[in-house]
Amino acid sequence: MGGEAAAEPVGSVQVALAHATRLLQRDARLAAEQASEILKAIPGEPRARLILGAAHRLTGDLPAALEVLAPLAREQTRAVPVLLELGTALSESDRGAEALAQFRRAVELQPEGAEGWRLLADQLDLGGDTAGADQARARYLKAATRDPQLLAAATALLQNDLPNAEARLRAHLERHPNDIAALRMLAEVSARARHYLDARTLLERCLTLSPSFEAARYNYASILLRSGEVVAALAQAERLLASAPRHPGYRNLQAAILATLGDVSESIQVYEQILTEHPEQPKIWTSFGHSLRTAGLTEKAIAAYRRAVSYEPKLGEAWWSLANLKTFRFTDADLAALQSAVARIDLSQDERLHFEFCLGKALEDRAEYADSFAHYSSGNELRRQLHGYSAAATSAYVRRSVEIMSTQYFAERAGSGASSADPIFILGLPRAGSTLLEQVLASHSQVEGTMELPQLPQIARDLGLKCERQEEFAATVGALSADELRALGERYIAETRPMRKTHAPFFIDKMPNNCFYVGLIHLILPNARIIDARRHPLGCCFSCFKQHFARGQNFTYSLTDLGLYYRDYVRFMAHIDTVLPGRVLRVHYEDVVGDTEAQVRRLLAHCGLAFEPGCLKFYENERAVRTASSEQVRRPIFREGMEHWRHYEPWLGPLKESLGEVLSAYPGVPEFA
Repeated sequence: MGGEAAAEPVGSVQVALAHATRLLQRDARLAAEQASEILKAIPGEPRARLILGAAHRLTGDLPAALEVLAPLAREQTRAVPVLLELGTALSESDRGAEALAQFRRAVELQPEGAEGWRLLADQLDLGGDTAGADQARARYLKAATRDPQLLAAATALLQNDLPNAEARLRAHLERHPNDIAALRMLAEVSARARHYLDARTLLERCLTLSPSFEAARYNYASILLRSGEVVAALAQAERLLASAPRHPGYRNLQAAILATLGDVSESIQVYEQILTEHPEQPKIWTSFGHSLRTAGLTEKAIAAYRRAVSYEPKLGEAWWSLANLKTFRFTDADLAALQSAVARIDLSQDERLHFEFCLGKALEDRAEYADSFAHYSSGNELRRQLHGYSAAATSAYVRRSVEIMSTQYFAERAGSGASSADPIFILGLPRAGSTLLEQVLASHSQVEGTMELPQLPQIARDLGLKCERQEEFAATVGALSADELRALGERYIAETRPMRKTHAPFFIDKMPNNCFYVGLIHLILPNARIIDARRHPLGCCFSCFKQHFARGQNFTYSLTDLGLYYRDYVRFMAHIDTVLPGRVLRVHYEDVVGDTEAQVRRLLAHCGLAFEPGCLKFYENERAVRTASSEQVRRPIFREGMEHWRHYEPWLGPLKESLGEVLSAYPGVPEFA
């Protein structure tokens, strides 16, 4: 042993490592020096290498940090602290996808470790995956807290058990009213239940207590966006960007808000900037594709969606976005990839349902209708499991509304509401041809097309909070004074003003679900125009069934529910025709296809507009279109799709049965019945 160096005493190594660890918290340069000294004595010592890599990162030398940490991680494949430190260095080096892989591996190895979930959540936010980030933060809270109430609440939230989560959080907040983590969790419960006003109040409380709580501010901006307060949402996003101007998650939120405001070109510019700096972000590529599609840049949208799935092959949203381009066709290779994806056992329900709808569309385009229907059915069944719907509640709402909203009900409230005649409401069921009518009207020099605006449903939700039961909505509206009705109309006009980009005197609100708020529209905006877009029941309902809606159309996940909803809608609109004759113009899609000019003239006359030839060339209008029909309305009217539902007729028995007499009573096209 004469020529060998003496072994370093174990005790002194531990002391040196402990000293280096303490230095890392105070002075990273000194920590690096201490770690280097340890490595001179014991080359390859893994704990010293970890400290050295962390010290390099903290001093801003990211290449040196990666040079130390990457080989260490290859050797220490199960060392969670090494994976987290490497992931952090990769994230700070703008190598987001690689960072994400390290964080996912860390939480897989140590699911009870709070730090891993926190870092994973932050990285998912950077990539624009807000839903994934929220789930990771729920796991972070579950791992980090020792409070039994919060621990149980986080578990319930992770499992989407909202009543349980809410009960536990409220109990916790009674004892700890200023716990911002619990407040933010309760706001998430409210947001998932679409109680946006409650979520907003909770987040405002969070931000009052902790103005630097950026995660809460991010959620607050998102809630404002969902509630239709888009200008306020943009102000919050800009505040986040003021503190972190290059944060991809904040810029992604900014781009989404700009797109909602109708500033699609600005939205595209923001996405381009993000993706130039952070190209490996599949979620952001998908959002970029949405803006490109809205702008009519279909080929570029396809390229963006393709880029997204190249980074994340199981990103169902991007695949569905391709399928949702109605003029797009999947290749043989795409079909094989979709079939391979749906066979995987590691897909979440949300990912799986996207692929089921994609396969339904791919096989439909190949005329393999039986298999296509099977996949559409599977996708809808998954949606039903995630999002409940009560057809009985809708029927009760309609039944009670018909009872209350009599001719006298409206006569007693005549003269109420705001005087503005600016809005033109196009409503009905989705997939009924409303986008076509919107495009026709938006081609008139006096009319601006906007989008499906959330402001009226939000007003209705706010009023609904005053109802003990949903079906008492009409009574709640009837209890409002003339001043209150006018204030609601003025609120609608004020909140929709930022969505208008031209000086046109009229604008279109094309939210289909407003069909059950016609009475409310009449009372708060008596001079607004209302158009009911209607399509044959089987064609319309089956088109809804095979459309994967992002949110808000829970009645479309069952053929039976669809038929019942259509029947209730027809009953309600027939009642409106009786008590407010001539108030609503009904336009049948089949009539527009059969005699376009006559229906266009009729539509314009109802809106008090002179005929303009440009309305017949609506497909030349380059305005942004956000709905599923965006590609179709950029082409002349075509007849091919009118009876496409017939290919699926063998499986439409439940729909026909629930539609009942409404099916045979559909006017103008008796051969469909």
